[in-house]
Amino acid sequence: MANQIVTRFAPSPTGFLHIGGARTALFNWLFAKHHGGKMLLRIEDTDRARSTDEAVDAILDGLTWLGLDWDGEPISQFERVARHKEVVDQMLANGTAYRCYSTPEELDAMREKARAEGKPPRYDGTWRDRDASEAPAGVDPVIRLKAPEDGETVVDDMVQGRVVIPNKDLDDLVLLRSDGTPTYMLAVVVDDHDMGITHIIRGVDHLTNAARQTLIFQAMGWEVPKMAHIPLIHGPDGAKLSKRHGATGAEAYRAMGYLPQAMRNYLVRLGWSHGDEEIFSLEQMVELFNMDTVGQSAARFDFKKLENLNGHYMRSTDDAELMQHWKACLAHNEGGDAVLAWLAQGGNEATALSALPGLKERAKTLVELTESASYLWRQRPLDCDEKAAKILDGEARAVLKDLHEVLERTAAWEAEPLEVAVKAYAEEKELKLGKVAQPIRAALTGRGTSPGIYDVLVALGREESLARIADQTA
Repeated sequence: MANQIVTRFAPSPTGFLHIGGARTALFNWLFAKHHGGKMLLRIEDTDRARSTDEAVDAILDGLTWLGLDWDGEPISQFERVARHKEVVDQMLANGTAYRCYSTPEELDAMREKARAEGKPPRYDGTWRDRDASEAPAGVDPVIRLKAPEDGETVVDDMVQGRVVIPNKDLDDLVLLRSDGTPTYMLAVVVDDHDMGITHIIRGVDHLTNAARQTLIFQAMGWEVPKMAHIPLIHGPDGAKLSKRHGATGAEAYRAMGYLPQAMRNYLVRLGWSHGDEEIFSLEQMVELFNMDTVGQSAARFDFKKLENLNGHYMRSTDDAELMQHWKACLAHNEGGDAVLAWLAQGGNEATALSALPGLKERAKTLVELTESASYLWRQRPLDCDEKAAKILDGEARAVLKDLHEVLERTAAWEAEPLEVAVKAYAEEKELKLGKVAQPIRAALTGRGTSPGIYDVLVALGREESLARIADQTA
């Protein structure tokens, strides 16, 4: 299809997949999928000093965790340097670029002069129309774009609207450095053209690049892709999201116990809306997403809202699927290996699966779920937290001694008959149910809070449950 929509996500591999980049990738992916198109992945790794294989792996891992696949193989910008130089040669030949021999000292002097005159500090075009015969010996030139000096450059942005920049405010930007390496501005344009990109969706912080890149497209006679510059993500305080606000990398949210479907749902609502709806399946996002309802205002990252949304997805996710997400979270957390080893033993995973319905009702993250589930693998005698220790006073231990006998006589070790037995005991002793349930909870889990006590009893089984209660009556 000649008119197929093609978007791209083009991160720099200098660290993890930033959560803002993850949202950009999601918007590109959804827009492409909505229109039956493709999303390509380009790694902008021309900065060799800062680009690392580990960072590339982190980006691919983050996208995969979020469920955002890309079409074809990832493209390395660095591997296309020869092509970038080829385009510059074409521009020199057609007169839309020129060699500039100004030294760093001369450039500094130009900027100082401009500042003194109250003008923006920029290159003054000294070599724009000079003959190459005037070139000084021993100076390797940079190659600059011969930008139009009059008129204006217009960016009809799909989010920001019509943006007009007078060409007099755009200087002759560098395309090729003196060492022959391409600049970001050039490489992006060449790659977008060669990859057949029809729509560039990126953060509004790139809007200042849009006009300059448009001039390079036009200098080559190439069609300019449609552009959409989406709002930035701010922290709760209104400042640009940064490390001081907490986790900024996608992999950190996995370790914190968030589900990928919750992250997708939360990220899509940072800038895009569909009425007052908040919950969207991936299929609904693909069906409904378009740039028409992406706003211009910066979105604020609300960790509490994300946590609540994650709780919703944990409750609604199938137990078997939730188990896989839980394992992925454990693999990235300190102490998680021990839990994974426990799950791999005997029928422990089946035990944990049977406990998941009760566990996920109370947990908002997989980390919370791990803490709530810890009673399953903790060894006797249990270490009690402060609240549980306070519950297990003399009166509570007397209740537990009675209950041990009551529960031992319960024929079927299932939630309903166990509940009947405990409630009958409370009524017989004229005790409020809390006076009975709380000691059971503390004895079984060593915690003051836990999933429902009948779920805990069933998950632990008769032998282990009775042994833990007996530990508190000795």
